[in-house]
Formats: sequence, structure tokens, C-alpha cells
Amino acid sequence: MKINLQKLGLKRIDTYIITKFLGTYFYSIVLIISISIVFDLTEKLDNFFDNNAPLSAIVFDYYLNFIPFYMNMFSPLFTFIAVIFFTSKMASNTEIIAILASGVSFRRLMVPYMVSAMVIGSLAFVLGGYVIPPASAKMIDFEDKYIKKLKSNNARNVQMEVEPGVIMYIERYEISEKTGYRFSLEKFKNKKLISRLTAETIKYDTLYKWTMNNYLQRDFKGMRESLSNGTAKDTTIHVEPYEFFISSKESPQMNNTQLRTYLKRQKNRGVGNIQGFEDEYYKRYSMPLAAFIMTLIGVSLSSRKVRGGMGLHLGIGLALSALYILFTTLSTTFSVKGLMSPFVAVWIPNIVFLTVGLYLYRTAPK
Repeated sequence: MKINLQKLGLKRIDTYIITKFLGTYFYSIVLIISISIVFDLTEKLDNFFDNNAPLSAIVFDYYLNFIPFYMNMFSPLFTFIAVIFFTSKMASNTEIIAILASGVSFRRLMVPYMVSAMVIGSLAFVLGGYVIPPASAKMIDFEDKYIKKLKSNNARNVQMEVEPGVIMYIERYEISEKTGYRFSLEKFKNKKLISRLTAETIKYDTLYKWTMNNYLQRDFKGMRESLSNGTAKDTTIHVEPYEFFISSKESPQMNNTQLRTYLKRQKNRGVGNIQGFEDEYYKRYSMPLAAFIMTLIGVSLSSRKVRGGMGLHLGIGLALSALYILFTTLSTTFSVKGLMSPFVAVWIPNIVFLTVGLYLYRTAPK
């Protein structure tokens, strides 16, 4: 009978901690999102009126998609704050001491915290990988239409490997006309140029179908060269115009599957400057794990009963959160500039703060 009561007591503790943790986390998120919406609305209200943005578009196309984006952005910070807030309160009320004195080990006490972190981490993974990308696309379309022009109507100096050994170049492409100017297509075999096709203009028709105007075909066979030209010619090129306009700013609009496929395709084509896409891809897997790391640091730090109480813990917590955000931003900058591998840049803040968390865990009162 005694063992059953102990088990029942542990279950109550688990429920109590999980409820407090998740309740504080979601309350903090709702509070900061509400404040963010008010500030954002105040800043953009003139744009909405000037561009005659309909109320339904403002609510459903913009702010409804605004919420998951910023919720995921603030997730690590408010995981940390939620843990510190209610754990410090438990410590100041001597609840932590009572729990440990009842025979519950500090490791066992961490279980409901980690269950809560798993809920937050899973939510962050789903939001970042599958909910936010289409939401970001709708937000950007709304901003492009009613706030400021974000999307370019033309692309310049487009160069990519459309197939192994086949290099395409377009000096300028106009999306409104579906037409590219000063086009060339070069084919290589064993690093030797075997043909070069040029055209004054090239127009997109349907899937992979293009029409060249005023073209010149040059084929090279050893020391010999053959020429052919014409006013118009249809050809198949395995590339679509939207690919000319994809930049690292658009990586948040791709879900995990699309981003993985895009990275694989661009690497096969030999396209450079994809660090921003790699950074976004790896970040979607490292961000959920940040919930566990922040929880570990928060519990280990705030479970002590100190004279400064909650204020001291919140101060230290905010300082560590600021350091984490600064560290993440710096490493991302190094990655985009090509000074560091995107994988290393994304994971090194988690590795450093996991080390800090393990140290605090070892030194926490047991």
C-alpha cells in the first residue's frame, strides 16, 4: 500500500510540473505574441490603409501566419524563461527541497521537465518544418502586395549547371515577359568544350520547353568546327524560371522535404552560394533540441534557493539567453559568409550550451 502511495505521489508531481511548465510557456508565448502584433499593427497601419488592404487579408493572410512564425522564433527564449520562472518559485517556497527530501532523486525530478521539453521540441519541429513554410509564403505575398515590394521582376547573370557537363547562362530574365536575353548553353565532355549554343532571346513555354530566337549553334570536333543558325528553334532545358529567383531569403518558405530536394539538386548542378539554405535546413533540426538544453540549464540553475530568489535567476537566465542568441547569430553569419561549415555553425551553439548545462547539472544541489 505504501509503495502505491509513493507511485501516486510521483505521478502527481509529474503532472504538477508538466502543467506548470507548459502553462507558463504558452502563457509567455501568448503574451509576447500579443505585444508583437500590437507593435507590428501600429507600425504597418498606414501601409494597410494606403494600399487598401482588406480586413480579411490582414487577419487571415498576414497575422494568422504571423503567429506560428514568431512563436517558433521565441521558443528557446521562453522555454528558458518558463523553466526559471516556476522552478525558482518552487525553490523559494521550499518545494524542491521537500521533493528531494522525500526520496525523489534530482535525475528523477528532471523527467517531467524533459517530457515538457519533448512536447515543445516536437511542436517546434512541426512548426519549423511544415507549418511555417507555407505560412511564410502567404506573409511574403501579402507584404509584397500591401506593404512593400519584395519580389524582383527580373534576374541577372543567371548561371547554373542544368545537367552534368551542361552550363546555362542568361544575362537577364524578365518574369513578366517570360523571356531571357543573351542566352548561352555550353556542353563539356571530359572538361573539353564540345558545343556552344547562343541566342539573342529565349522564351519559356511550358514545362522544360523553351523557344530560342536568332540562335547560333557551334559544334567542336577536334580542330574542326561546324556552324548552324536560324531565327527560331524549340529546345528542352531541364530548368524552370522560378529557379532563377530563389534566394536564401526564400528558404523559410520551403518545407523540410522541399528544402532537402532543393539542396540535393543544387549541389548536383554545382551551384554555389547555398549556405543560407543549408543553414536553414540544419537549424530546423537543431532548434527542437535547444528546448532540452535550455530546460537542463534552467532547472539546474533555478532549483537552488538563493537570497536573490526569482529575480536573480531571471537575470542570469536572460543573460544566458542573450548569449545563446548572440552566439547563434554570429555562427550563422560566419556560415553565410563561407567562413564556417553550415552544419558546424548551426550545431556549435547547442554543443557549447549543452556543456554548460551538464556542468550546472553536476553542480546542482541533489
